[in-house]
This record gives sequence, structure tokens and C-alpha cells, in this order.
Amino acid sequence: MHAIRPVARRHTAGPATVFLASLFLLAGCGRSAGDEGAKEDEAPPPVTVEAVPATPRSMAASYTGSASLEARAEAQVVAKTSGVALQVLVEEGDVVRAGQVLVRIDADRARLNLAQADVQVKKLEANFRRASELVKQQMVSVGDHDQLRFDLENARAMLRMAQLELSYTSVTAPIAGVVASRSIKPGNFVQINTPIIRIVDNSRLEATLNVPERDLTTLREGLPVRMQVDALAGKTFEGVVDRIAPVVDAGSGTFRVVCAFDPDDGALQPGMFARIGIDYDSRGAALAIPRTALLEDDGEPAVYVVRDGKAVRTAITTGYVDGGFIEVRDGLAEGERVVTAGKVALRDGSAVQVIGDAPVAVAAADADADAKADGERQ
Repeated sequence: MHAIRPVARRHTAGPATVFLASLFLLAGCGRSAGDEGAKEDEAPPPVTVEAVPATPRSMAASYTGSASLEARAEAQVVAKTSGVALQVLVEEGDVVRAGQVLVRIDADRARLNLAQADVQVKKLEANFRRASELVKQQMVSVGDHDQLRFDLENARAMLRMAQLELSYTSVTAPIAGVVASRSIKPGNFVQINTPIIRIVDNSRLEATLNVPERDLTTLREGLPVRMQVDALAGKTFEGVVDRIAPVVDAGSGTFRVVCAFDPDDGALQPGMFARIGIDYDSRGAALAIPRTALLEDDGEPAVYVVRDGKAVRTAITTGYVDGGFIEVRDGLAEGERVVTAGKVALRDGSAVQVIGDAPVAVAAADADADAKADGERQ
């Protein structure tokens, strides 16, 4: 006999079960849509920024430029006669005075020429004296007497030339200063008009700036000058505007401004590269902000001002620039805070959290909003 298998019954959901499932599904869908809407309405978190107040400070208007330091005077000492250098009396770095003997050249030939010229003069002087007596007796013609006088004057000129040539054997310094270079040694043969020594007068150093013509009316002689050199980092040297060229170069549109400096006990040397600032005006209490607060765009000068927890883009009128600060002539009030760091992430009206200020109560506000939404759903 075959065993009888029991038949399994399939339970079908009744109407009540389907209705409850639909309610749960609708409730879930409604809550998800509400949550997404709440997230869309939620404000972005405030941007963390640094801000400083606009404060009065002393501001100076200045022109800045760069130039190389030069000696006030420089001379190439040349030999004015030829001969062997018997003595070289200076070395590089020696301080010399004007007229000091630097090199002695063999003077034997010059002395012989001088002696020959002296004998010729004495001979002609004797002849001229005799002729002067004879012309009175009409024993010598006036023409011969005049010729003797001319010959005597010529001989005297040759004597002076020989004396000058002898003096050239002692090469002297044309200016006072320091021996910068020497291209001769004892025993060398010196050619006439050959540079043998270079002297620089470093008692006062100069730097020449080529300034645009728009600044011609702002700069004047006697203005104070500040200078820094790369070789002496961290040290500032004081000087003055020594002279200003009265004309503008038509090709470059600039004029020359020469600044003078003391050598400061030899610390400054010709050839050093210098960065120069000339203060031509100053304000004792100008409203100023850091230059880092300016927005870097192509529009008019503007900054972000922190007002009621938001960054407000504000146009300003700027004035003098002094180091890391810039003068604000219009657009800001004293004490208003401007954003100096974090500007990139800001837009006009963005919420901000200033470093150092009390945190903005954003979490509490979000909790209140969620509670209100839950109440409406119930």
C-alpha cells in the first residue's frame, strides 16, 4: 500500500496584513524624503578664518629700487713716460693720498735730456746778453737780436719740457683713496700711457637709481635713504639723496637719482648690490591693514570684512604702502576686522568662524531644527 503524503497548505496574506505593510512602507518613504529635505535646507558650516582690526599707524610713502654701489671717484693711474719700473711703492689695499709717489721709473735718460737742455739755455742766454749790448752800438742788427731772443725762448721751453719728463719718472696718485688693483712689478718695462694702478675713493659711496618720470616731483635732494645689501643681511644703512638729474631721458622715461652713503668703517664696498628705499612723505596716524587682506582679483581694491559672523566683500580706497601694511583712505572704519587668512574659501555673505572667537552655536541650532521637523511629522 502506498503511504498517503500530507499536503502542505499555502498561507495567503489577508487584506489586513496587506494594509499594515502598506502603511509601514509609506511611513518609511515619507521619513526619507523629509530627511533629505532637511539636509538640503541645512546651512554649510562656517569657514575658519583669521581676521585683524584696521588700526591707525604711522605710514611712510617711499620709492624703492636697486642699484650697485660705486666709489665716488675712481682713477686709472697711467705712466706718462716709458722706462723700467725701479720701485713699486704700494700694494693693493693701501690707502694713498693725492700726490703720493706710487712708482719710480728709471730717470737716467730724462736727467741727461734735462742737463742738455739746461746747457743750451745758458749758452743762448750769454749770446743774447752780448747781442743786447751790441745792438745798442748798432753792431748787431735788430733782426739778429730778435732771432736770438726767439731761440732763447724756445730753449727755455725745451728745458721746461725736460724738467716735466723727469717729473714723470715719479708716478703719483691723482686722487686720494685705496689702491684697488696693481698691474706692475719692479723691473717691468712701462709703456707710455699704460694704466698700471687703479685707485678708488671709497670715503663716500654712491648708488644711482633710474626713477620713472612720474616721481620727478616727489623726490628731492636731502631726503633720507634706507639701504640694505645682500652681503650684509639684516643690517640697514642710512644715507641721503645727494643729487638729482634735472632732465628726463627720452629713451627710457627715467631720471637719475644719486644716493650717497658713508662706508661705515669699511663694511660697505664698491660693487655691492643694494636695495634702496627713499621716504618722501609720511602720515602719523593713517588707518592701515595688512597687505595680505587685499583680495587678489582684477577688480577694484576690496577686502572681506567680518560683520555679524559673515564675510562681507567691501570695496576700499587705498593709499600709501609701507612694508607689509597698506593705508585705507575710504571704505573701512577703525576697528573693523578684515580677513587675512582663509579668503580663498569665502564668498560674499559666507558664514565665518574667526580664530580666537567663541564658536558659533551651529550644533544647537541644528538640534532645534530637527526637533521641530519631528514634531511636524507627528
